Amino acid sequence: MAKSQVQSVALPRIVDLDALDEIRDTLLDALHAGPVEIAADKVERVSTNALFMLLSAAATAQKASFEFSIISASDAVRAAIAKLGLGDAFAPVLKG
Repeated sequence: MAKSQVQSVALPRIVDLDALDEIRDTLLDALHAGPVEIAADKVERVSTNALFMLLSAAATAQKASFEFSIISASDAVRAAIAKLGLGDAFAPVLKG
């Protein structure tokens, strides 16, 4: 069986409630196609709901036996993860 091509999803500068629907739809499409790589280097502000959505997407990918990673997470993303005590939950998916 051929490996699926990695689906790349770039998060916007502001990942808040207004952005979640579009990001969710993009993630769902990507998750149906194969492994997913989230580029989070441009994020300046991220909501708690967005972080939980990313964890949900990671769990969905795991159930489908697809890789899921968040690459180059910005300082804002890392700070939000730490502030909420989600470091252990994100540890398996945070890369670089």
